[in-house]
Amino acid sequence: AGGIMSVRPTAAILVAPGTNRDRDVALALDLAGADSVVVSITDLERDANVIDAAQMIVIAGGFSFADALGSGHVFALELEMLLGDRLQQSVSKGRPIIGICNGFQTLVRMGLLSSGAGAMALDHNERGLFDCRWVTLQPSSEKCVWTHGIQDNIECPIAHGEGRFTADTEVVARLQSNDRVALRYVNGNPNGSTDNIAGICDESGLVLGLMPHPENHVVPRQHPKFLRGSHRGLCLDLFRNGVTHASA
Repeated sequence: AGGIMSVRPTAAILVAPGTNRDRDVALALDLAGADSVVVSITDLERDANVIDAAQMIVIAGGFSFADALGSGHVFALELEMLLGDRLQQSVSKGRPIIGICNGFQTLVRMGLLSSGAGAMALDHNERGLFDCRWVTLQPSSEKCVWTHGIQDNIECPIAHGEGRFTADTEVVARLQSNDRVALRYVNGNPNGSTDNIAGICDESGLVLGLMPHPENHVVPRQHPKFLRGSHRGLCLDLFRNGVTHASA
């Protein structure tokens, strides 16, 4: 007798001209147990309802619209115009959302992560240079559905020039007290982010924005030290958490 086949949730991966990590995210989601569909700005112009069938949403990283007017700025304007409050409605329905790198910048500019906390921004790296390197992250939020229950540090690359999280002391205190600091840099802060913040979640815990690229370390061979046998800190559990919540 055959068992009951579980239904894999569908993730909508939102992309724009210049984003380039959609295939990486699709692989991570597939390994985590989800199917994915890439939804471009052009698709949304034709029919914004296309994302309503998705159980989870990803805003992919890259250099949307060549980072014109600032990283993520034009992408945020386009999504606000085409989707209106659909992303917020998705959160109200319990659907997890993740924005990675350029996607994090887009979420911040759309205000989806600032509600209940206050003004925040992702500014130019402290050294004023684009930085691409591997970093170590400490999951630090149980509220965030993406990081909930992950005890060990994870490792993945960064690739950004405007990734320095900035907010005043009161905003950071509110994020901390409400368990909304989802990820922190450990063993070195690559961009000068306040309080070593690498990622934050919204008040519901459903929306996560982070600068590093966890989709680029979901199988061991992606680690640069894989052949030396010293790789560690796989990021797949982060995506599994999102998929598990979407499935429920």
